[in-house]
Amino acid sequence: MKAIKNISILAVMALSINLAVAQDKKAYNIDNSNIALEGYSPVSYLDLGIAQKGLKQFKSEHEKVVYYFTDAEQKKKFDKNPSKYLPQYGGYCAFGVYAGAKFRPDPNKFIVKDGKYFLYLYNIELDAQQLWLAENNHAKLVGKANENWSKLKGTYN
Repeated sequence: MKAIKNISILAVMALSINLAVAQDKKAYNIDNSNIALEGYSPVSYLDLGIAQKGLKQFKSEHEKVVYYFTDAEQKKKFDKNPSKYLPQYGGYCAFGVYAGAKFRPDPNKFIVKDGKYFLYLYNIELDAQQLWLAENNHAKLVGKANENWSKLKGTYN
């Protein structure tokens, strides 16, 4: 009887953990290990304007999401002010959010503007970064994307 009770407690705990992680996956473009940006450094995007893969020895966790950095200095900057370095729209494609959908971006397709960085889908069919730039109205696109994100961040991909 005691074994059944312990198994039941473990099952409830596992389910609770899975639900908590699943909820996080709504607002963040993360993999099954809760890694954001496919391991690219958020500090490199914003401070250097380049996409750089982080290293496993330099990582931080913020709101149950894991971020990697190229060195200890980048990690320190992020840890001091994580909200400054978070990607727009949870790391989903900015143009997709503007259009009302969540798409996984190519981590090498991004724009840095007004102290924020925006990631974009890129594949053989579509270059969302070029669509965004072709609109030539960043403020309008961001306004609509922000409006859409308030609804999309609570939905599954």
